[in-house]
Amino acid sequence: MNAKDIMTRNVISVSPATTVEAAAETMLRNRVSGLPVVDGSGNLVGIVTESDFLRRAETKTERKRGSFLEFFLGAGRLADEYVRTHGRKVAEVMTKDPVTISEEVGLDEIVSLMEKHQIRRLLVMKDGCVTGIVSRSNLLHALANLVVDSPRPSVGDFTIRDRILQDYSRQNWGTIAGLDVIVRDGVVDIWGVILDERLRSAMIVLAENVPGVKMIRDHLTWVDPISGFTIAPDNLGNSISN
Repeated sequence: MNAKDIMTRNVISVSPATTVEAAAETMLRNRVSGLPVVDGSGNLVGIVTESDFLRRAETKTERKRGSFLEFFLGAGRLADEYVRTHGRKVAEVMTKDPVTISEEVGLDEIVSLMEKHQIRRLLVMKDGCVTGIVSRSNLLHALANLVVDSPRPSVGDFTIRDRILQDYSRQNWGTIAGLDVIVRDGVVDIWGVILDERLRSAMIVLAENVPGVKMIRDHLTWVDPISGFTIAPDNLGNSISN
């Protein structure tokens, strides 16, 4: 399996001029932990993640060091930390030159890069544009669908996954946070977070209408937007065969 087989598509991005507050709200609203940062020409210039917001002046979580240690760190290092904790725009807190991969990179290399750079996600690029994100949760979803000595996904599986994601992207109800689809031997596993139970039925119907789908396993988690009450997919146990 390659990056293109497991990555999350329809990536939400922000611009360098986006405010820190707006970026945080975008993450919360879409239930994602990282956002690519692109300029006005669509070029990738950085990535902003939840870790960039851990130490902020607003929450009184800046690093506090003694004057002796600050002396050895130097004014430049302290000035850089000040910008990251007090900066108002994404450009001031983002990680520049993020690690990227192509759609053809294998899972073993993806894991190696995450371990080497101690990161939780990789941006997937094609022709200079961001086409997806591979996160640790994507890897877990792939692992959940792999069994010992199982055959590699067929060309038909790739086609089914692409068709499901393309059809979903055209829907005006397409608001499933963190949607991920894995297909093996015509069996479709769907993950994501929904704020309206009716989205579950719509997503299942969409997948049912894709040629080649033999079975749909529903892993969608429903979260009540008011109370925050959650119903995990294991409690629903939906499995639909065509």
